[in-house]
Amino acid sequence: MELLVAYQDDPAGNNMAKFLSQKMRRDDEIFRGENYDLLIISTPAITADWLEEKYDYDGFIFLSKHAAESGVLALTCHSTGNFSEAKFGGNDKQMAIPHPDFQKKYLQQLWKKKSQFSDFQITIEATHHGPSGLNKPTIFIEIGTADKQWTDRPLCNSVARVVDKVLSENIPSNPTAICFGGTHYPEKFTKELLNGKFALGTVMPKHELDNLDEDMFSHILKRNKIAKAALLDWAGLGLNKKKVVDLLETTDLEVIKL
Repeated sequence: MELLVAYQDDPAGNNMAKFLSQKMRRDDEIFRGENYDLLIISTPAITADWLEEKYDYDGFIFLSKHAAESGVLALTCHSTGNFSEAKFGGNDKQMAIPHPDFQKKYLQQLWKKKSQFSDFQITIEATHHGPSGLNKPTIFIEIGTADKQWTDRPLCNSVARVVDKVLSENIPSNPTAICFGGTHYPEKFTKELLNGKFALGTVMPKHELDNLDEDMFSHILKRNKIAKAALLDWAGLGLNKKKVVDLLETTDLEVIKL
């Protein structure tokens, strides 16, 4: 069973959690449900590496706000981890274990309802921020981009309904790929999730590739043990293209250029 997690001082996460908890049974601090449980925590979600010390679940799905300097309205989801210094939760140079099949179905369901979210970009983000130390699949579901959206209860309720639908139905298994290149909002990888056969593990964007070395590459592989392929944004690898290709040649992963 999955545990949904929201930080009490995060307006978007808290609004989603409040909506979902209405049909759940409270058991001390945990809201119990048929298909998932829910927890509202008093400390930021990005620092929740401690969760497994108290709670035993198959995976952790964080409900959260999304902020962006651009101001572009977005509904996002992404795996977590830090390719270098941990500036926003988690540990230095540590990846969380991604949640690929859930992510794929969630984004596809969100896209099916895009008419409800016509003002929003529906996208994944590259892997970033904490928590990074959890040893069960971890993902962030986010509503952006400013307080107006975070406090919009009908909007938060609509996104929460999508989360509930995904977790209330069968989630298909898909071949999983790790990803390299592209921007923080990687259009090619988002399209693969929506229309292709692969679910996605860790996504390392172009601006982080200077931090890719043998140790980091090995760590990414360990945290993505189910990965069968590597997707490359071929035009979005920059000066690190050869390094990425050389590292992948040491593996049995299928390499696919997008």
